[in-house]
Amino acid sequence: MITYPELEIGLHRQGTDEYAVEMRFRKKPEDVTQGDDTPPPVVRFDIDNIRAAGHDVLTYGQRLSNSLFAQPAIQEALASARGSAQDRCLRLRLFIGPGAPPELHALWWETLCDPQDSSSFLIARKDILFSRYLNNFDWQLVRLRPRPLTGLRALVMIANPSDVTDCSPEDRLLAPLDVKAELEQAKANLGSIPVTGVISPGSATLPNLSAHLSKDYDILYLICHGVFLEGHKPWLWLENETGRTQKVAYRDLLNVLRELGQEGPRLVVLVSPQSTSSSAEAHSDDKGALAALGSRLLQAGVPAVLAMQHNVTMQTVTQFMPVFFRELQEDGQIDQAMAKARSQVQGRPDWWVPVLMVRLKSGRIWYKPGFQPEAAGKWPALLQNIRDQECTPILGPGLTEPLLGTHREIAQRWAKTYNFPLAPHQRDELPQVAQYLSTCLQPVFPLKELLKYLGKEMQRRYKSELSAEMLNPYGGDLHDPQHGLSLDKLISAVGAQYRKRNEAEPHKVLATLPLPLYITTDFSNLLADALKDAGRKPEVELCSWNEEIKKQPSIFKTKGQDYRPTPDRPLVYHLFGRLDVPGSIVLTEDDYFDYLTGVTRNKNLIPNFIRRALVDTSLLFLGFQLEEWNFRVLFSSIMSQEGREMRQNYIHVAAQIDPEEGRILEPARARQYLESYFQRALISIYWGSPEDFTRELSQKY
Repeated sequence: MITYPELEIGLHRQGTDEYAVEMRFRKKPEDVTQGDDTPPPVVRFDIDNIRAAGHDVLTYGQRLSNSLFAQPAIQEALASARGSAQDRCLRLRLFIGPGAPPELHALWWETLCDPQDSSSFLIARKDILFSRYLNNFDWQLVRLRPRPLTGLRALVMIANPSDVTDCSPEDRLLAPLDVKAELEQAKANLGSIPVTGVISPGSATLPNLSAHLSKDYDILYLICHGVFLEGHKPWLWLENETGRTQKVAYRDLLNVLRELGQEGPRLVVLVSPQSTSSSAEAHSDDKGALAALGSRLLQAGVPAVLAMQHNVTMQTVTQFMPVFFRELQEDGQIDQAMAKARSQVQGRPDWWVPVLMVRLKSGRIWYKPGFQPEAAGKWPALLQNIRDQECTPILGPGLTEPLLGTHREIAQRWAKTYNFPLAPHQRDELPQVAQYLSTCLQPVFPLKELLKYLGKEMQRRYKSELSAEMLNPYGGDLHDPQHGLSLDKLISAVGAQYRKRNEAEPHKVLATLPLPLYITTDFSNLLADALKDAGRKPEVELCSWNEEIKKQPSIFKTKGQDYRPTPDRPLVYHLFGRLDVPGSIVLTEDDYFDYLTGVTRNKNLIPNFIRRALVDTSLLFLGFQLEEWNFRVLFSSIMSQEGREMRQNYIHVAAQIDPEEGRILEPARARQYLESYFQRALISIYWGSPEDFTRELSQKY
């Protein structure tokens, strides 16, 4: 992973035109920065004066630079950061706080002049990797995905409404497009990246865009007219089914991307078509309307947006884009690709027009799965433990996220629906939000709400894939057999289809391992289903953490405490309950505390065989976010088991996707912290998703 020294300049509004400037420098991303009690310097932006420079870009940049670097402390921070970087590039991020007006975002920050040399542009330097960084904890989360095994894929959609010349927004006619020429140019810009073009009349519709993006494209390259309407708000000129104009508000595009969630594109490129001029300097004519979408797209969870903040010549675009995409494919460092592409057009009068807006502090749009170098050699030991049946997988809710979504999404939706009043960061935590609903409404409310939510989500996601008989057609009780399959069986039906499509599906891979015991915190039967598909005969058991569960049938009651599972008849042990026994589900904070109290006070609550496995086998944690509250409860209960000193005889592994951009303040430092924390428990972290891990495990095994 490439790292650079980084300086973040944050602007936080204090008055009408006053901004406190916070500066954070790190020589390495994982370094700890120490603050002081000195008040941050305050600057003012005379936006009208800056804009009065018009298209005199040097004067514009000088006025902007004089405002931003007005205080000596800010100039000194930049000079010190550049000095510390020495012969390396400096990653420079501009962060504009949520309270800033749109006019501040709309300034041409890329024209900033160097405070040490006002006749040169700071961002034009090859050793400055500049991006506009935006973040707000209320926005949809950004979760990095692994580098695509087959390379990036791009969707190019070109909107050319047949009646576009009849529309006169802001008293100007929009130019019709040469669709074939635009597509060929887009392919040339994207270079070796495979392209799917959506260009036929009536195909550039919003529903069609949503349908195509659901097929897992990495890049959306959108070519369409954009205009400012309704008080300087951006609108898109797309098509309807007949090929005529469909005006699309930015909010509608955002809703499409929000629905895609983490499966949406990694990068959105917004391109306005050229004017009707046939000269060599033909240019776009949207006055930056599409670029105004950038920050809004980041709100919807898009990691990065590349747009043009003003009219740009086609010659500049054709020189800039191929370099950008070639460099992006090399290592995924998007701000580095931006800097190299910008250097190719530095002599052009509109070199400053391309703008990069990101929510990626790391600067990369993918991660490379795997262990840290010092732990990479532990695969042989783990594989040997699996072959010797001395490995115990412990599975978390992350394994079902591709099918059902995340617990965090449920928490956020409930928090919004029921006006959750506590700290903003708790809105992401399902136990805390469920506890609020249980306390303020009624104890069974969050459980009923969970079943209802999952049922509706299944119908929304898989209505086209499942037969009417399998779905609940009446919107009634999903546990009523007259109304389609029960919820757990519906999930099983969807899971079966997913396993057929995906060879690396974690339950499918784990079911092929000759292990006698699997421990899971998932509520579904997906693991038992996968074991049956693999020709094995699993036994399913609940941890009896409350009195209701103790009334349920148990294999330990039938066969006694000496019962031992085998690889042919493995045991699936549900720690946090199952959907078909709703009272067994660990959901609220009180449930977690009751569970933890029960397993701590009553050592016999967990059968001997399982307690032994927790201390005398290699533990494999999959599907957890290691920093989350529910994992810490589980981890505490496991670490408290008697005989824990025997764990030092084995390698233990936890697969953890990189700390999330947009939710974790400092992802690099969070990663370092997790490495240190779990190293003390002899747990090596595999950085990647459960599917990344099981794909590599399957190949090696």
